[in-house]
Amino acid sequence: MMVSVFLLLLLSVGTFSLPAAQAQLPEDCHDVYKNGSTHSGVYTIYPPEYNKAVQVYCDMDCEDKEDKGGWTVFQRRLDGTLNFYRPWDQYKSGFGDISGEHWLGLDNIFAISWQKKYRLRVDMEDFEGGNVHAEYSSFSLDPESDGYRLNIDNYIDEGVGDYLRYSNGMQFSTFDHGSYSYTAENYHGGFWYTYTVYANPNGLYKWGRHSDHRRGILWDGWKGTYYSLKAISMKIRPLSLEHVKN
Repeated sequence: MMVSVFLLLLLSVGTFSLPAAQAQLPEDCHDVYKNGSTHSGVYTIYPPEYNKAVQVYCDMDCEDKEDKGGWTVFQRRLDGTLNFYRPWDQYKSGFGDISGEHWLGLDNIFAISWQKKYRLRVDMEDFEGGNVHAEYSSFSLDPESDGYRLNIDNYIDEGVGDYLRYSNGMQFSTFDHGSYSYTAENYHGGFWYTYTVYANPNGLYKWGRHSDHRRGILWDGWKGTYYSLKAISMKIRPLSLEHVKN
């Protein structure tokens, strides 16, 4: 009798404690940061209803004091060691080293970004030591059935120009898939392309000034169309109450 009661108690504890444990799993890097991890690096997150864990790079060291911590990085270029001219299936699933240069994968980006209201930050660095960033206070992707269409809004002027506006509302394209596959082939990348490019984070790594028009890592309004950036990263973070009100 006592054994039976003990087993019933164990089952009851398990039944009520399991959901609580699951609820504490981080859904993005902002949750990781709130849970007390304040160093940039690779962490495991659990997007709700995605049925699998995802390893991501969490940026906890943004320069802006009010924005420090909790950014989930989904694209990162650092030194040209990784080829970003890849087919659709790799852009869908992701590629590279999460601790270094990588693309997180359209499936993963969608799984993370659909759950909450997110903002987007693009950090850029040139070969002369300059650092700038651009921000949008609204970011989301549509599902694969709609080509992972990009939805961004509310550009926050940081002096580098709103050069993702041309990608807003566009489906993702690679050289072997998408409405603008010819643009992806011509400019050697994969992105939310139109007939041309004004921002090309996944373009060729060309070490600064070059003669290959628009084919480098490009942000048109900062260094121009004949300059390939040294580093660029794209990252998202849930909107704060302040940004939601704005």
